[in-house]
Amino acid sequence: MPREAVTACRICAGNCSLRLTLDDAGRVVAARGDRDNPLTRGYACIKGAYLHEAHNSAERLLHPLKRQRDGSFVQMPLDVMLAEIAAQLQTLIERHGADAVAAFRGTMNYSNLAANHMLPAFLAALGSNSFFSTMTIDQSAKWVAFERLGGWAAGKDPYALADALLFVGTNPLVSLSTFNFALQNPVKQLHEAKERGLKLVVIDPRETETARHADVFLQVLPGEDPTVLAGLLRIILCRGWHDAEFCARYVKDLRRLARAVEPFTPEYVAQRAGVSVEGLEAAAAAFAEPVREAGGLRRKRGSAASGTGPNMAPHSNLAEHLVECLNVVCGRFARAGDPVPNPGVLAPRYQRRAEVIAPRRSWESGWKSRVGGYGMLFGQKMSGTLAQEITTPGAGQIRALLVDGGNPVNAVPDQRRIADALRQLELLVCIEPFMTNTARLAHYVIPPKLMFERADLHSRDYESYIMFQPYAQYSAAVATPPEGSEVVDDWFVFWDLARRLGKPILFDDVPLDMRAAPSTDELLAILVRHGSISFDELKLYPQGKVYEIEPMIVQPGEPGNTARFDVMPDDVERELADVLNEAGEPPGFTHRLAVRRVRDVQNTMYHHLPAIRRRMPFNPAFVHPDDLAAQGLTEGQCVAIVSPHGRIRAIVKADPALRRGVVSIPHGWGPMPDEEPQTYAGANPNQLLSTSVDLDPINAMPVMSAMPVRIEAID
Repeated sequence: MPREAVTACRICAGNCSLRLTLDDAGRVVAARGDRDNPLTRGYACIKGAYLHEAHNSAERLLHPLKRQRDGSFVQMPLDVMLAEIAAQLQTLIERHGADAVAAFRGTMNYSNLAANHMLPAFLAALGSNSFFSTMTIDQSAKWVAFERLGGWAAGKDPYALADALLFVGTNPLVSLSTFNFALQNPVKQLHEAKERGLKLVVIDPRETETARHADVFLQVLPGEDPTVLAGLLRIILCRGWHDAEFCARYVKDLRRLARAVEPFTPEYVAQRAGVSVEGLEAAAAAFAEPVREAGGLRRKRGSAASGTGPNMAPHSNLAEHLVECLNVVCGRFARAGDPVPNPGVLAPRYQRRAEVIAPRRSWESGWKSRVGGYGMLFGQKMSGTLAQEITTPGAGQIRALLVDGGNPVNAVPDQRRIADALRQLELLVCIEPFMTNTARLAHYVIPPKLMFERADLHSRDYESYIMFQPYAQYSAAVATPPEGSEVVDDWFVFWDLARRLGKPILFDDVPLDMRAAPSTDELLAILVRHGSISFDELKLYPQGKVYEIEPMIVQPGEPGNTARFDVMPDDVERELADVLNEAGEPPGFTHRLAVRRVRDVQNTMYHHLPAIRRRMPFNPAFVHPDDLAAQGLTEGQCVAIVSPHGRIRAIVKADPALRRGVVSIPHGWGPMPDEEPQTYAGANPNQLLSTSVDLDPINAMPVMSAMPVRIEAID
């Protein structure tokens, strides 16, 4: 008889609760949102609702595979494979040092709590600093802004107290990854917030699903976010809508910021960014103008946040800095006496204080890359230089790469270059359930358990950003791996390799027994050992629960803390001046490329699943219908998209929600370079991008959006 089980989807930060239907063999045959869950209340997107197709796919890898000289793969027992890999790692470390061994963390490593902590622990055990991830080609501008501007120890204004929210180039109703917004059942959450009076400002080149709910929508040209943000800051400062008392106490040299944004008049911004003066002023007022109440004026609550739009465009670090400057000058932070919405269920409790975390600019000290002289951010090297770190001879050259839960061939810009680099590795190991383009280049492919076959919890480290209530859901292993398969927990690969290399692992500061493998539950118990709720109690509520834990309020700052936000350091001031002096579009290009998220897939994952293929068999090049008509193109026509760096073929699709002059293509699709697209391969816009020029000098961030392009008709 079929039975039901409750679990959580772990594709994204929403962590939606699911009810699964399993057959007598323990296979998941259906999934739906759990209406009884107190946070998600029945919501689940298509990605979660069809995860059972991934578990049961005929294309799923069920046995470890070793690549042969001719490019084919043969099965190999896991124990034999891990012994071979360990022996090769040992040789490489002896010859070239530990930094010759690197790892790349993909999306599904982030979404696997035990593996997420085991991967860096493995590298630390080896003594390797060569840690790369999708973060440094996604939104590493957030790390740079925190380290250059400073942070606030108590966090942003509590969501429940928000009068206004501002979203720049982010679409949380689809992406579920904007951390100043409630991510569980996002449409319902937004409706409820609007009913209580929330004002929403959205800045985006497309009238996104989120923008349709906006009180003010600025349909900006891609890449002009710094221009618009500087203009908003100018209006707010000129009108006196900033929090003068907060700035006097916590901000270093507000006058320098005011001088730097002075040239960004409403008229200049409107002309350059393609918005109206009235819209710009309305956006500033909706976000920053004080609220008039019976007792007088009250400052607004609520924060500004960005997404991949500005974080992948030119001047990404500048754009993120200016977004956070909006929060700083308006004082949009939790204050002493405010409630802490989620003091932490899994994470250790710590006292939130109303004080500045001083800027530290860590990339300026410590390790420096021989490729471009880049430093590190939060223990990671820059993925924009990964190809060069592999191909450039000399000390520190990467010779082995272990990839967990990611597909850098499709995810990293400049696809041809990264694919060629991976081919030059002496050892490439992929932990991957399907034969992705990266797995096709690997020497060894190890198939992992999929999420319903393993135990898990949501992120501990980002808990307060993704859960605005003290909620947790322990997900047990509820499904049985296919009979006869040899799939394995991702974390086990790293633990076992360390064991074979004689390298003890310190897992969250706890030494692991390197003779007998721990269970996933034992690892999870270590990670939550300092939380408010014991692991044993978490396991009692697999359906999820909002826990009654001791409330917490924000405390005043330490009397001796004199740290201040650095709103306009020298390098930010120079870059903002550079924006003013930029030349126009290069000749021969008529449009700007824009990044885009879609409901149907998460990055490079699961494009081949039947339900996804029916809805989205490929990734179109979305264009405004008037632009199609102007070039004599029809929807469904094959065209060439040409940038200064490359050329791809794509199928055009009309999208009236886009502003004119924009081509929007979802990333993460497409075949290998020079390979004919298959039925559902789509086009890879990363072939239009470069990791050779225009990398940001701090984090080697490539320009991935707002790239100039043109559309050419082809046969």
